Amino acid sequence: MEKETGAYTGFAGVYDLFMKEIPYGKWYESVKKILESYGIEDGLVLELGCGTGTFTELLARGGYDMIGIDSSADMLEIAMEKKEKSGSDILYLQQDMREFELYGTVRAVVSVCDSMNYIGTEEELRQVFSLVNNYLDPGGIFLFDLKTPYYFREVMGDCVLAENQEEGSYIWENYYYEEEQVNEYDLTLFVREPSGLFQKYQETHYQKAYETENVFRLLKEAGLVPLTVCDAETKDTPEADSERIYIIARESGK
Repeated sequence: MEKETGAYTGFAGVYDLFMKEIPYGKWYESVKKILESYGIEDGLVLELGCGTGTFTELLARGGYDMIGIDSSADMLEIAMEKKEKSGSDILYLQQDMREFELYGTVRAVVSVCDSMNYIGTEEELRQVFSLVNNYLDPGGIFLFDLKTPYYFREVMGDCVLAENQEEGSYIWENYYYEEEQVNEYDLTLFVREPSGLFQKYQETHYQKAYETENVFRLLKEAGLVPLTVCDAETKDTPEADSERIYIIARESGK
C-alpha cells in the first residue's frame, strides 16, 4: 500500500479512464471562443494544472503554442506520451502553480478542471494571480474555472462515489467542512499492474471553495483587472445553483 497526500500518483495511471466523461471538447470550444473574443486566436498560451494534457492537446490543435504546467510528475509522464503520439510541440514543465517560472510572457493563461480550487488559501491564490499577471503580455487574458461553494456544499457534500472497471477501481469519499469551506477527498484506488495483480493506493486531496467577490478582490490585489464571470455551462450570469463558473481577467500593467 502506498499513501500519497495531495498528489496524483496512483490515480494518474487511470485518471483518463475514470474521467472519460469530462466534456473536454465542450470546454475547448467555450475557452477558444472566449479567447477569440479578446483577439487571441494564436500565439503562446499557458495552461496551469494541465494534468495528463488532454485539454492542452486540444488547444495545441486549435492553433495555440502551448505550455503546460503541473506539479505531478506522474500526470506529466502521461501528457508526454500523448505529445509523442500527436507530434505536438507542447512544452511541459513540472512546477507548482504557486511559484511557477517562465522564460517570457504569454498571450493568455488558462486553467480548467477546477485546478484553482486546489490552491488552499487566499494568500496562495493571490500569489498565483500575481505570477499570472507577471507572465502575461500587456493586456493579456487570464481565464480560469472554479467549482462553486454551492457545488461543494449541495452536490458533493458528504457523499461516497465508487466505480469498478477492468483496469482499476476507486472509492471516492467526500467531506465538506463548511466553516473552512474546504472539501476533502479521500481516494482509495486499486490499479491493475502489468503482472495482472492489483496495487492499492490511497490519496487525500483538498479543494477550497471561494466566493466570487473574494476572487475578484484577490485578482485586483495581484494587479489584474477582473472583466467578467459567467456560468461555465450556460455562459450566462451565475445563478445561486451554478456549479462551475468561468472568471476572466486582464493584465493591466506590471
